[in-house]
Amino acid sequence: MDAPTVILALVIVTALAFDFTNGFHDTANAMAASISTGALAPKVAVGLSAVLNLVGAFLSVEVALTVSNAVIKLQDKSGAPRPELLSDGGEALLLIVLAGLVGGIVWNLLTWLLGLPSSSSHALLGGLTGAGAAGLGLAGVKWTGDGTKLDGVVGKILLPSLLSPVVAMAVAFVGCWLVHRITNSVMDRLQERYFRWGQIGSASLVSIAHGTNDAQKTMGVMTLALIASGHWERTDAVPVWVKISAALAIAAGTYIGGWRIIRTLGKGLVDITPRQGLSSDGATAAVLLASSHLGFALSTTHVATGSVLGGGLGRGTHVRWSTAGRMVVAWAMTFPIAAGMGALMWWVGHTLGGLPGALLVFAILCVASFWMYRRSRAEHVGPHNVTDDWDRSKDGTPPSTTPTRTPTH
Repeated sequence: MDAPTVILALVIVTALAFDFTNGFHDTANAMAASISTGALAPKVAVGLSAVLNLVGAFLSVEVALTVSNAVIKLQDKSGAPRPELLSDGGEALLLIVLAGLVGGIVWNLLTWLLGLPSSSSHALLGGLTGAGAAGLGLAGVKWTGDGTKLDGVVGKILLPSLLSPVVAMAVAFVGCWLVHRITNSVMDRLQERYFRWGQIGSASLVSIAHGTNDAQKTMGVMTLALIASGHWERTDAVPVWVKISAALAIAAGTYIGGWRIIRTLGKGLVDITPRQGLSSDGATAAVLLASSHLGFALSTTHVATGSVLGGGLGRGTHVRWSTAGRMVVAWAMTFPIAAGMGALMWWVGHTLGGLPGALLVFAILCVASFWMYRRSRAEHVGPHNVTDDWDRSKDGTPPSTTPTRTPTH
């Protein structure tokens, strides 16, 4: 195989790796509350979420082909790569995409290691923006849109980062307060199990929405790389094998279960009850579905976290603000750090040049991933201890992992 083909293969593998990390990183958004309250057993929850992610990934590819247009100028309006990036078999564009994907993956793995929910979408867009700015200059970044819709770094990243958790928190607060006011007098008849059934339904909606939205990003990156290298020509369709592989990758990642983040979101913020969990999951699903209909790009992670906080405040329960503060810091750092990593990886690859540069970037990703995986084994979190009581002396840090079995729900 020639060098562009090998680089294309590295991009495809790295894109699927990002999709996999996206799956296990964001499982908590849909299932943390259901697992925490016992509505679903941990392995059943991630299995259900994986199946629904898989289904959701096939429901739409409407925005897949213009995924990079949100923040950088790699494509024209039709989704085709810019002509000046197609020399030497598209190596210039492929290196930008590879470096951006590595930036997103490294940040996803680091926040997973720390047990912190953060936006995989913002990590990907941050990595692509940094690599794009390094390769094309600051003029290659779309900082704002054309005024007709929310677009660019400001419209797709900054504004949603500020607004989505606030909106979700408000909806969940009102919902949880109403649910408690209405049901307090009849709880003996309703009992908690009915709310657990409701949680399963609302969590399933979030899983489908997540699969529909996030798998498209990987499909778009893979299709863009194929067009740039001359292996695909259509800008109005995604290859079937790309759809299937991206759907399977995000579903597999979801099934693995990002247990460290599930624990933080399900136990580290508030002690969730079934009524609160139903309100939180319902608020997450409602805000995500409404935003999709209105064309707003919101982070599933920000919405889900805001909903959990709002549900806790609506119930009047204890909120661990130190954990919440660490999450906000992670949100604020996601885009710039992923962008910095993407720019650094582009510089490394460009300095060495061609296939050797791409191979070095891929090798750096493998070494960093293996190191973080090894670090995670020191304090292992899994289905056996994900619902253990939160250790308040370590509020906001990964939990002590003394082997303690939780009751089977």
